[in-house]
Amino acid sequence: MNPQASPFPTRPFRFGVQLKTAPDGDGWNEQARRIESHGYDIATMPDHFDDQFAPVPALQGVLSATTTLRACALVFDNDYRHPLVLAKELATMDVLSGGRLEIGLGAGWMIADYEQAGMSYDRAGVRIDRFVEGLAIIKGLMGADPFTFEGDHYAIRGHNGFPKPVQAPHPPVIIGGGGKRVLGLAAREADIVGVNATLHAGVIGPDAIATMTREAVVDKLSILADAATDAGRLDQIELNIRTFFVSVTDDRPGQVAAMAELIDVDPQMISESPYALIGSVDQIVDDLVARREEYGFSYVIVGGDEADDFAPVVARLAGT
Repeated sequence: MNPQASPFPTRPFRFGVQLKTAPDGDGWNEQARRIESHGYDIATMPDHFDDQFAPVPALQGVLSATTTLRACALVFDNDYRHPLVLAKELATMDVLSGGRLEIGLGAGWMIADYEQAGMSYDRAGVRIDRFVEGLAIIKGLMGADPFTFEGDHYAIRGHNGFPKPVQAPHPPVIIGGGGKRVLGLAAREADIVGVNATLHAGVIGPDAIATMTREAVVDKLSILADAATDAGRLDQIELNIRTFFVSVTDDRPGQVAAMAELIDVDPQMISESPYALIGSVDQIVDDLVARREEYGFSYVIVGGDEADDFAPVVARLAGT
């Protein structure tokens, strides 16, 4: 794949904010309305057992507090809920919001969650096998007819999922991947693909950070593009990236150096990483336009702490 020209179609920019919690319900709702007023398209949140709100009720709160903002877990861990239960919850959220839900699903990766819950942290291949079955069940239960499924991990017998989502045949599915197998699955099954760090270690640490370089992202996109081409789906995929090193600042070199020191990497890695957006509004706008051309990323998510400062970028680029 030529890194200077993405083979994926150029799509309009849209932006999201990854949230976790708030002091209370009023604060959570106000946060959602503020994000909507800034022109963000979607609010997302993780699915872990640490200091965050539970994603199903919290995301429904976001949808109920707003009129245009979409919502999505980034991403639901397939191991934490039976897929029939999750399918019913997701379809209900889509109905109650008038069709503003996106479905984020993954195999699970954070080992601390499994340990604290007393759940078996199976090898990645087993977790991914369950995830593949879970995704098939969620899609199947959102279809028009009763659904039957017999797999190695789940069985569904003639269940007609209710309610049916507003968005047919199902809300857009986002799959995030850092390894070859999940990227291949995403190429075949997802509407949106998030290109992630590789999280085989089960924690965010040096191993994961080492896969957030420009070169690593180019390699992942090459795997994804080849698989999407083989599946005849290259033009159907929207590319997403959740950025982690974000700072709107007039001192780009100083901020790059500080972030590099914080995570013990060379400043050049931060400067070149697609997971970093550092500089003035003009610089970040230029970087995003260039990265869309080179990599294909048009759907960009920032953290909740950066949402207000990043809003001028959203105002410049959203929908263009």
